[in-house]
Amino acid sequence: MTTGTTKSAPLFGAEPQFSAFFDDPRWALAVIRATVLEAAHPQIGAALADNSTFVAHPWRRLRNTFLSMRRMFDADPAVREREAARLNRLHARLSGSDSRGRAYDARDRATRAWVIATLYDSAVTMCRLSGQPLDQNTMEGMYAKYRGFLAALDGDAGELPEDLNDFWRYFDRVVEDELENTEAARIILYRLFDHLPAPALLDGAPTLWAAGRAVVGPLLGAITVASLPEPYRRKAGLPKMPGAPTLMQGAYLAAGLTRFLPEGWINVETIIETLSLPPDSGDPRARTVTALRARMKQASALLRLLTPLSGVAMPDPVPTVSAASEEGRRSADEFFRQVLDQTGDGHLDWPDLAAMARELATRLDLDEPEESRLYDAFAAWWRELQAALDTDGDGRVSADEYAAAVPSLAGPALIRVAEVLFDATDKDNSGTIDADEHRALFRTAFHRDLTTAGGAYDRSAFVGDFLSFMSGRRSNSPYDPLLADA
Repeated sequence: MTTGTTKSAPLFGAEPQFSAFFDDPRWALAVIRATVLEAAHPQIGAALADNSTFVAHPWRRLRNTFLSMRRMFDADPAVREREAARLNRLHARLSGSDSRGRAYDARDRATRAWVIATLYDSAVTMCRLSGQPLDQNTMEGMYAKYRGFLAALDGDAGELPEDLNDFWRYFDRVVEDELENTEAARIILYRLFDHLPAPALLDGAPTLWAAGRAVVGPLLGAITVASLPEPYRRKAGLPKMPGAPTLMQGAYLAAGLTRFLPEGWINVETIIETLSLPPDSGDPRARTVTALRARMKQASALLRLLTPLSGVAMPDPVPTVSAASEEGRRSADEFFRQVLDQTGDGHLDWPDLAAMARELATRLDLDEPEESRLYDAFAAWWRELQAALDTDGDGRVSADEYAAAVPSLAGPALIRVAEVLFDATDKDNSGTIDADEHRALFRTAFHRDLTTAGGAYDRSAFVGDFLSFMSGRRSNSPYDPLLADA
């Protein structure tokens, strides 16, 4: 088996079963399983707890993970190499120590090998649980491709055994000896589904979303727990729920039946993008989304009428136009939670601003040195915020410290962030940003706001709007899909 990738062949080759995996609904279950196994590794769990946005912005994290996987398995070697370089730069910025003082580093080769191992094992498991077990030759061929994925990142695949039989022994050993009941794994299993924010499509129907989440969340949790390796379930003290194995197999079987649908009916990228469209999007699909959102609101209102005395705390109603337009501003608490606290841990610190830089760099697909310039600008802004707001000197800013100060955030460092972002978005260095460049950043047809002559957006207008969003806490802004939406 090969230990690396060639310059001509895609990682998954031309085999249709591999490329079809990306649009296979079974991945929705398998990726959750793989994510739990990743988070159970102490190094990965610590990195997720400190740096990841999966709690506060799970849909955005899902979209970015999916797009990254697609790039890494693209047929074009240049696309794969570019994405591998981006991931390596991203991982180089993720290091620290966990609550027990143990160091973690996202560049650790053994840790990265475990991430690939969980994806491969979960792919094999999802086929087995859905009644379509892979034959030995297919499993070996697919394993070689996953080793190629690791080789694209590390330069070689030496951290994963070359022989598939040795891989299973390696996988069992890590599960038995290294995995832990980490905080990140517990959040995914017990908190993430219970508090999962609505995607943009259902944002106007909080009652309907809360009711559906109350049913689906525990089911997804039970299915995920039942699919995990028995040694880890035992070690983590995960309960055995009666009927969970049957429920798990039924869910995988049902998802597997989608293979009988006409080709092209299910496209994960299209589904994710559609779910993410805000109501004022200029995307051609927005008309359909608007109609669906109206139906969702009707269903949500009907549900409230049918269950007025249920005793269940329902979400606050959507603000009226007059209430929402009061100065067009969020409250300080809402702005802190939705925009500043990107990691969802209740505090503002460097990982939150680094997550903003990471999201912007990902959307614009930046190379060095533009990516470093953006991170450096956000780092300078963090130092400015820390000096102004960290009154107790603990190295981070609490929601109370922020609310008490009610600061104007538009200092020199934030202005610099806006200028660097403008330069990164202005790909042709024309001094203005056109509609295509806006769509690369916002992905929601931001052209409605291109009101200057010729449909261009100049530096001063861009910087002014960015500062208005970040310091004025203005709601209903085109910047919401970028930094505020889940």
